[in-house]
Amino acid sequence: MKTKKVPMRMCLGCQQMKPKKELIRIVKRAKDSVVQVDLTGKVPGRGCYICKDINCLEKAFKNKRLEKALEVPISDEIYEQLKREIEDEE
Repeated sequence: MKTKKVPMRMCLGCQQMKPKKELIRIVKRAKDSVVQVDLTGKVPGRGCYICKDINCLEKAFKNKRLEKALEVPISDEIYEQLKREIEDEE
């Protein structure tokens, strides 16, 4: 049997390629430019990914990598939601 290809994405915190299923997606919706956390990975729009690791989130926040990737300012509510999501995983 043919092995299935695993989609890889880069974490904005540690800059490492990891399987898409292990990461959390943050998406800017195409029609209204609203930024939201996408746990399903299916919301249409421009997305970026971050590890389920608090250090990666802090590194991405400090260097404003989410804002650069999505090209919009990110509210503190999104960072708080991401922090809660990561803490719930651990």
